[in-house]
Amino acid sequence: MGLLDILLGRTKPVAPDLDQLFALPSAAVTLEAAAGFAPTGSGAVCFATVEGAAFEQTHREVQALLDADADRDGPPVRLRRDEYGYSWLVSERAPDELPQLVNDLHAVNASMEVNGFGPQLLCSLAGFHDGEGRTLALVYLYKRGTWFPFAPLPDGGQRRDNALELRVRAALGDELRIEQDLSRWFPVWGAPGL
Repeated sequence: MGLLDILLGRTKPVAPDLDQLFALPSAAVTLEAAAGFAPTGSGAVCFATVEGAAFEQTHREVQALLDADADRDGPPVRLRRDEYGYSWLVSERAPDELPQLVNDLHAVNASMEVNGFGPQLLCSLAGFHDGEGRTLALVYLYKRGTWFPFAPLPDGGQRRDNALELRVRAALGDELRIEQDLSRWFPVWGAPGL
């Protein structure tokens, strides 16, 4: 970054750091102790919809990579498109297999990045729930290298539990690199795993 960039207020974008995903299992322990939320075993990688043979080949590679896991029951990854036009590669694991789920999410992100689809990656998330029927996602912003909590209210509408999100931010501030700009805490309505 040069002097002109500093004077004009331009900043260098944060490079994606997929290793941040590996902080999730220890953060989940803290989250359960602090707020009573346990993993659902569901996670997903969201990206701008991609068409074509190159993406189909990447999807097959991810499928084959995750199929190699002999301990997995059911399909390794399924592709889902949402009503907003985004695609989700969804992985399902047992709730006590969060480290394996994180490995799945990392493998999907890394495969897409290596195959030239890094600019289309938006976020990854892991789902959590508590005994009161509330859901929560910890969302990793690929282009920012940061996390934020997303807590939809259980009434089924598109409203968020902002107080819960702020409590989770406070609880996990030492565990995860939390996104400081709250305007970047975008809602992921209807995301798989919630």
